[in-house]
Amino acid sequence: MQKQKNDTIDWQKIETYIRNHITDLSKDEEMSVKKFTEGYSNLTYMVKIGEWEAVLRRPPFGYIPPKAHDMEREYRIIEKIHPVYPLAPKPYMFCEDTNIMDKHFYIMEKKNGIVIDAEIPEAFKEIKNAGKDISEAVISALIDLQNIDVDKNGLHNLGKPEGFVERQVYGWKKRFERSRTDDLIDLKDLETWLINHIPSNREVSIVHNDFKLNNMMFEKGDPGKIIGVFDWELSTIGDPLTDLGSSLVYWTEEGDPDMGLTSVTDEAGFGFYSRRDFLERYAQICGRDVSDVNFYLTLGFYKLAGILQQLYYRWKIGEVKDDRFSTLNQGIAHLLEMAEEAKNNRLI
Repeated sequence: MQKQKNDTIDWQKIETYIRNHITDLSKDEEMSVKKFTEGYSNLTYMVKIGEWEAVLRRPPFGYIPPKAHDMEREYRIIEKIHPVYPLAPKPYMFCEDTNIMDKHFYIMEKKNGIVIDAEIPEAFKEIKNAGKDISEAVISALIDLQNIDVDKNGLHNLGKPEGFVERQVYGWKKRFERSRTDDLIDLKDLETWLINHIPSNREVSIVHNDFKLNNMMFEKGDPGKIIGVFDWELSTIGDPLTDLGSSLVYWTEEGDPDMGLTSVTDEAGFGFYSRRDFLERYAQICGRDVSDVNFYLTLGFYKLAGILQQLYYRWKIGEVKDDRFSTLNQGIAHLLEMAEEAKNNRLI
C-alpha cells in the first residue's frame, strides 16, 4: 500500500473506510486496485476485496477550477436516477474527508460487460448485424432516459430547465472568451448564429450531457443490450434535444476530420448507422420534432470544442504539464469546422 502524496492515494485508508461501511467483506484478502483508462477528466479505479468489486471515482490530482469535477453532485445524481433508470450504477458511499484522500470521492457498483472504446471488441466482430444492434441499443437507451417523468419521480431539483438552452449558448460563449488563445479562430459569426437560432422547445427531460458510446457498457455477447450508462457528473434537466445533438457529434462517420474523439462508429463495413440514420430512427421511435437538429448539432460541436479549448488554454499558460494537451488545438479547429458544416445544413 502506498502513502498519500499530492499525486498518490493511500489505498490502505480507502480499504479501511470501505470495510467500515460495507459488512461481510472477505477478511482474508487485501484490497486490490486497478486504474481504468485515464482520460482528460476524472480518475476511475476498480477496487476489489475478495469477490466484492466496486468502482471509485475522484477528481484529477492538482488544481481544480471552482465547481469543476464535482463528485458529490455526480453521486447525488445517480442516487436519484438509479432507482428509475437502472442503467445508472448504484451508488454505495461518498466521502469528503481529506484525512482519507486529498480530494472527495465516491464508490459505486461495478457492472460487468463490454465497453466500446477505441476499437470494436473482438466479442462483437463476428456477430451478425452487430453495428445495427449497437446503434439501436444506444438510441433506445437515450429515449428511455428522456422518457422518465421528471416531476413524477422527484427529479425537478436536478437543474433549472427554464432558459436551459440560452444558458448553454451564452455560458459557452463566456468560457471561450476566458480561454482564448492566439490560434483560436474568430467565433463571432458562429456565436451570433447560435444566439439567433435558439429553439423554443419547452419539453423537459433528464439531460445526461455526455451520452456517448464509450460511456456505456454492453452485455457480453449481446451488442443489442446496454447494461450500464456512466459519467453522470454533468447531468441536469433541460431540453432533451441537446443530448441528441451531442450524441450525434460523437457518432462519427467515415470522412470526418480528426476531432480528437474516441469513436468506432466511423469504421466502414461494420454496419453502424450514419448520423442521418440515427436521427431518423430516433424521431421514428420517440416522435419528437427534430426539425431544429442543425442547431443542436452545431451547439454540440461548439460545446465540445469549448471543453477542449479550456484544457488547451490551461496547457498553453503552463497551468498543466500534460503533453497530451499540446495538440488539442487541431481537434478544436476541426470541431469548429464541423460546427460550421452543421450550421450550413451540410452534415445531415
